Amino acid sequence: MEENKQQNSIRLWAEDDRPREKLLLKGRHALSDAELIAILLGTGTRGESALDLAKRILRHASDNLLELSHLSINELINSFKGMGPAKAITLMAALELGNRKRISEALRRDKVSTSKDAFEYLKSRIGDPTHEEFWILILNRANGIRAGLLISEGGFSGTVADPKKIFQIALEHKGTAIILGHNHPSGNVKPSEADIYLTRKMKEAGNIMDLPVIDHIIIGEENYFSFADEGLM
Repeated sequence: MEENKQQNSIRLWAEDDRPREKLLLKGRHALSDAELIAILLGTGTRGESALDLAKRILRHASDNLLELSHLSINELINSFKGMGPAKAITLMAALELGNRKRISEALRRDKVSTSKDAFEYLKSRIGDPTHEEFWILILNRANGIRAGLLISEGGFSGTVADPKKIFQIALEHKGTAIILGHNHPSGNVKPSEADIYLTRKMKEAGNIMDLPVIDHIIIGEENYFSFADEGLM
């Protein structure tokens, strides 16, 4: 048993294979997701290295960091032997820092030139992806973002967007154009009949008010649907 424990100890690996040493020697981009998580965990359990534990955690999340970030601290602690509160908190803190980095990058973009720009901005602002949120981007004449605002929140199946409220807010912010955006918690970005109806209704109202609605972005996990790109505006 002691021999197995020694074989599984990261400290006894060849230096080139240790995650920390590998990061120092080859840089952070040379490490796999599991190796980076192993560094955060620090130690494994009896008979299991930190890297083995990291690999188990990733498999549980379908080898997807986004799915991993959706797990709660209690789920991590209860699902994995050797995952105590300190390790779970450290892992969640690191994942949240990654999310905030993405938000910071999106906030630096003060202009929307493509549907992808709108998607990146909105994706960074969506809070809990397990329920639907409806947002608007209010633009100036140069397509700069005057404001990105949460209009309503709903359940898994939908939310309510009030056109009168949306245009009132846009006028208060002296906007000259609007982009609509909402997420589909299911990950399927195909627009529903309700999405199509709302978009048509908002576009018609915007034309009358000289406050055009130039796109509607439906947000999935890492993909999106643009009404403008698909010729539906």
